[in-house]
Amino acid sequence: MPDTEERTRLPDRQPTTRVLATPQDTNTAGDIFGGWIMSHVDIAGSIAAIRRAKGRVVTVAVNAFQFHHPVYVGDLVSFYAEVVRVGRTSLTVFVEVYAERQRREETCIKVTEATLTFVAIDDERRPRPVSEDGGQKAEDRV
Repeated sequence: MPDTEERTRLPDRQPTTRVLATPQDTNTAGDIFGGWIMSHVDIAGSIAAIRRAKGRVVTVAVNAFQFHHPVYVGDLVSFYAEVVRVGRTSLTVFVEVYAERQRREETCIKVTEATLTFVAIDDERRPRPVSEDGGQKAEDRV
C-alpha cells in the first residue's frame, strides 16, 4: 500500500453505487473493514453485469483485487463498474473505488480497484448465453 495518498477527481460519470462508511463497518484498527469494501465491489460489479447480460448473474471469480489506501469512517465511497469483456456466458467487470474524505478539506482518493468475472444464468441457475448485440455500449458503463 503506498504511503501517500494521491488526490484525484471522481470519474466523469455516475457511480454505480455510493455509500457512507460508518463506525459499524470498522475493523479492530478502526479502519473500514476490507470485507465491507469487497462486498460493495461485488454488488457494483453485479449491477453492471446484470445490465449487460439482461438478467441474473452470479460471481464466479475475483480475478484481481488491490487495496491502495484505507477507507475511514465518514468517507463517502463511490464504486464505478464497467463491463470490459463479454464471453459466451461470462462477463468481466472492472470496478474502481474512490473515497471522498470528509476532513478539513475535501479530497478524493482512489482506494481500491478490482476485476471480477460473472456468469449469466437462467431460471434453473444454469449458465446461459449473453445476448449477441455486440460489445460494450454506453449503458454498460455504470
